[in-house]
Amino acid sequence: MAETTTVTPTALPKGFRGAEQGWPQLDRIPHPPRRVPLLGDVIGADRRTPLQDTLRYARQLGPIFRRKAFGKEFVFVWGADLVADMADESRFAKHVGLGIANLRPVAGDGLFTAYNHEPNWQLAHDVLAPGFSREAMAGYHPMMLAVAERLTDHWDRELAAGRSVDVPGDMTKLTLETIARTGFGHDFGSFERDRPHPFVTSMVGTLSYAQRLNSVPGPLAPLLLRTATRRNEADIAYLNRTVDDMVRTRRTASGDGDLLDRMLETAHPETGERLSAENVRRQVITFLVAGHETTSGSLSFALHYLARHPDVAARARAEIDQVWGDAEVPGYEQIAKLRYVRRVLDESLRLWPTAPAYAREATRDTELAGVHPVRRGAWALILTPMLHRDPEVWGADAEEFDPDRFDAKAVRSRAPHTFKPFGTGARACIGRQFALHEAMLVLGLLLRRYELRPDPAYRLRVAERLTLMPEGLRLHLDRRTASGPVTASAAVPDDGTSEPRCPVRRADD
Repeated sequence: MAETTTVTPTALPKGFRGAEQGWPQLDRIPHPPRRVPLLGDVIGADRRTPLQDTLRYARQLGPIFRRKAFGKEFVFVWGADLVADMADESRFAKHVGLGIANLRPVAGDGLFTAYNHEPNWQLAHDVLAPGFSREAMAGYHPMMLAVAERLTDHWDRELAAGRSVDVPGDMTKLTLETIARTGFGHDFGSFERDRPHPFVTSMVGTLSYAQRLNSVPGPLAPLLLRTATRRNEADIAYLNRTVDDMVRTRRTASGDGDLLDRMLETAHPETGERLSAENVRRQVITFLVAGHETTSGSLSFALHYLARHPDVAARARAEIDQVWGDAEVPGYEQIAKLRYVRRVLDESLRLWPTAPAYAREATRDTELAGVHPVRRGAWALILTPMLHRDPEVWGADAEEFDPDRFDAKAVRSRAPHTFKPFGTGARACIGRQFALHEAMLVLGLLLRRYELRPDPAYRLRVAERLTLMPEGLRLHLDRRTASGPVTASAAVPDDGTSEPRCPVRRADD
């Protein structure tokens, strides 16, 4: 009988894996035409808006392309058939690289930044998943309402003073307080502050620093980012101290079964293993950062489009009035019945998914869509805003805002894996239902209470700090007096013309 041998896969290269290491036929993938030695494709790029620069190249080069910067080559994918193939969990998995890997000094092996082989990811996922069950969500609902009331109190004061409201700033306060209270029993007092809480300042600093690391040659980073690195170290230290204080307080006084209680007290149902103290800190930071930064952006973009489309806002208000009736505040079950409000949110996430990319790597040698050979460990960055604008999926008007793209019939007619605002597969966002419930609740409360008026001079500008956020967005408010739906007027277009529709501004406009 012949002996059998086990073939052990060769170890993957440590550190950054360039596209030339994993894509044998890289020359078949197009790249920008004006590539120069050493610098690659960075001529004319803006380090503040790397994603929007890449979207511009995507439109020029097609559904798969590559870019090179300072000797590092990347493959980008956005064609619907290619993205669907990379969603195959038997051949591809999450890749932790680029900006996400740059966040590991902050979040370590937390749920978002853990490598696939790190055991704490599965342990934390299994321990925390019940914290996002239907029963748990119903328990969070009253706390979400309480935080939203602090927002409306603040907006009422701004309205009485004749001031417009800072939408991204106020949404950030709202979502930080929501995740802090529901998940960890903590109150940052954001609405009582004139300036952002230092936690937010440090969080934005770490995200921005992670973004900057992608635009600087690795060997030069210690020199070019010396001051920024010291500031980033101070930001990380502040985040760690804040979370350590929260955990220390909880250990002396039990909570009410929230996420922090689960982290501290729950053992894995099968192995009995518990999260270490260090991993608890990393998970808390992960939830505080990821649990509010993306949702605040989603709400901000949705409010921008609602203000620009009073016909859409009127239709959403009519639904809210019908579903909520005379109730002073909505019950948990009533949120999911706001189907048109959900369409508005989904359409905003389609155009500007606030987590705008995710990376996938091959878990074995394979072919992408039967065309491009890829070796085990080869990876590509999926550009979600371009996937969501693929005209073969979304039509010739894919750049325009139209919530009816998400009516039931339209959704059923689309192929799977064409709408990915929360990532894909086993590593998709664990807090998806939490974010959706919070966002729909807040949009419903704001539309029921106010009419939103845009600044006619405002043009949508998108700020990038790994996540996306409208920059400089302020809205004027009118207190709603009618109990029924508001009469719609013509939509206010982004470009200041009298066109009845509101085309979304392209990244390179």
